[in-house]
Amino acid sequence: MGCGKIRVFKFRSMRTDRCDVSGVNQTVRDDPRVTRLGAIMRRTNIDELPQLLNVLKGDMSLVGPRCHAVGMLAAGMPCEELVPEYHRRHVMRPGMTGLSQMRGLRGPTDRQGKARARIACDLYYVDNFTIWLDLRIIFGTIISELRGGNGF
Repeated sequence: MGCGKIRVFKFRSMRTDRCDVSGVNQTVRDDPRVTRLGAIMRRTNIDELPQLLNVLKGDMSLVGPRCHAVGMLAAGMPCEELVPEYHRRHVMRPGMTGLSQMRGLRGPTDRQGKARARIACDLYYVDNFTIWLDLRIIFGTIISELRGGNGF
C-alpha cells in the first residue's frame, strides 16, 4: 500500500525567491523565508488544507507517517542513516497528521533524539495500525491544536 514520490499540495507560505525547491531545508523558528501571511497560515496549519486534495486523490491518508522530502536530513544526517529502519515507514500512505504530530514532535529535527522519536512514532503506527488508533490520533491532533499547537 506504500507509495513512491508524490506532489504534496500546500498553500505557499514562503517567498518564492528564497524557497528551497528540494524541500530538504527545514523551516526554523523566525525563518526569513516565511512571509507575514505565511507565518499565520503555518501557525494555524491553514497551509496544510490543500493536502485534503492529496487525500481525495489517494496519494495520502488523513492519518499516517508524515511526508518527508526525498533526501531529508535529521540533525544534519540522512534519516536512513540515523534510523536504519527508516524506510519501513513508507509501507503506508503518508498522512496529513500522525502519531508524532499528536505527541508534539513537530518542527525541525535539529536534534538526533527528536528525529529518532518522530521516526519511532511512525514505525509504531505502521506496526500497530487500527481504525481506533487513527481516531485517537485525529482527536488528539485536534485537541493539541486547540491548546495552541506548536507550529511555526
